[in-house]
Amino acid sequence: MDGCAEKAEFAEKYGALASKDSRFDGQFIAGVHSTGIYCRPSCPAMTPKPGNVSFYRTAAAAHEAGLRACKRCQPDAVPGSPEWNLRDDLASRAMRLVHDGVVEREGVSGLASRLGYTPRHVTRVLTAELGAGPLALARAHRAQTARSLLAATDLPVTDIAYAAGFGSLRQFNDTIAEVYRATPSELRALARRGAPQPRDAGTITLRLPARAPFDGPGLFRFFADHGIRGFEEGDDTRYARPLRLPGGRAQIDVTPDPTGVVLQARLAALADLPALTARVRRMFDLDADSVAIDAHLARDPDLAPLVAAVPGIRIPGSASGEEALFRTLVGQQISVAAARTVLGRLVDHFGDFPTAAQLAEHGGEVLRGPRTRVDAIIGIAEVIAAGDLPLDPATPVVELRARLLALPGVGPWTAEYLAMRALGHPDAFPATDLVLAQSAAALAIDPSPRPSWAPWRSYAALHLWRNRPLRNPIPAAQSAL
Repeated sequence: MDGCAEKAEFAEKYGALASKDSRFDGQFIAGVHSTGIYCRPSCPAMTPKPGNVSFYRTAAAAHEAGLRACKRCQPDAVPGSPEWNLRDDLASRAMRLVHDGVVEREGVSGLASRLGYTPRHVTRVLTAELGAGPLALARAHRAQTARSLLAATDLPVTDIAYAAGFGSLRQFNDTIAEVYRATPSELRALARRGAPQPRDAGTITLRLPARAPFDGPGLFRFFADHGIRGFEEGDDTRYARPLRLPGGRAQIDVTPDPTGVVLQARLAALADLPALTARVRRMFDLDADSVAIDAHLARDPDLAPLVAAVPGIRIPGSASGEEALFRTLVGQQISVAAARTVLGRLVDHFGDFPTAAQLAEHGGEVLRGPRTRVDAIIGIAEVIAAGDLPLDPATPVVELRARLLALPGVGPWTAEYLAMRALGHPDAFPATDLVLAQSAAALAIDPSPRPSWAPWRSYAALHLWRNRPLRNPIPAAQSAL
């Protein structure tokens, strides 16, 4: 970045800081060197002089610069950066895995292996682009997780330390003191201002914030309409289901909140909490920058009325890429209601949503329909079970599309839909979708994705789906939305 571009970027961020603009909370951090703290852009404190301010992309970079978190604005109690989903480069994919707790479970070597690079290269790239290496990024995320647990639970400090991923109580105390300049008890009292309190002793309750506007009702309605009998429960105000996490099975119950959602969870292992919160955030697309998305799409006169009708529309994400793929494959060419019945039969047979290995070995016993489709599902399950089709948050979108299209039974619609639902990619567009075509025809527009909609074409598709004309029952995979 040249000097003029750097000055322009600084001026834009300083303007957001001076105007206390909450739209930028979580997108960058303001480090105030005269006080030694870092703040969210909307911090109510007096605006510092420009010469005393530096801007950072991550809390870890601020920590590396010797700054501590502001106690007044609690800069980590905000939605995460939308950048990690908008971009698909190495740094962004690494951040998605860091938030999922991969460094705590597998170390830097495991993180690097998932990304397909050496630990040295990953460390070099993250340090250059984000201001901190993977260990520092993971440490900052552990501190944020601990703060959330101190705020929302009555768990003993020792349990919180290990749930957040710290290796020892001493490491936990040292980190909390360094990042927040407070003891865990002091931080608990401070962070509980306005936070939901524990509802019962066996349940962890957390508030997960989203940027306004947030179309929560649309997400809850989607999950309710596509819920699998005996596996998921939901309506316009609640969504509950089990989740597979690294440490075992969890049960979640999500309800709307004026500023996001409230997550209640029972975990098999407290150490699964970072992975759980990362996955729920992806399922509800909580880190999306709705203001930027809506403003961009509303420039198109054909989309502007749709955006005005449903501000803050979000991508309904998936609990796992593997589950999303099989739900999509099973539902192709049949109605949503029929797909729910078939998927319910699978859950009844296996006692849970089946893994790829289970489908590869026993799918033929329960799957029904054309032989070619059943064989395709089982063949894809074999590929996933063998580890030859990664579907985790580190998978590059281009690679996912190419690998999916190379499989029998998978076409462009499925590849685009999975990029959107499994990876949360903001710029996917299943152009062959039947309902997109119907909606576009009703609006008298071309159903092809317009270049001007990029990089938010997934959200353009969501608006067209939501605006579909009322017609006959819709095939589940010829419009799952």
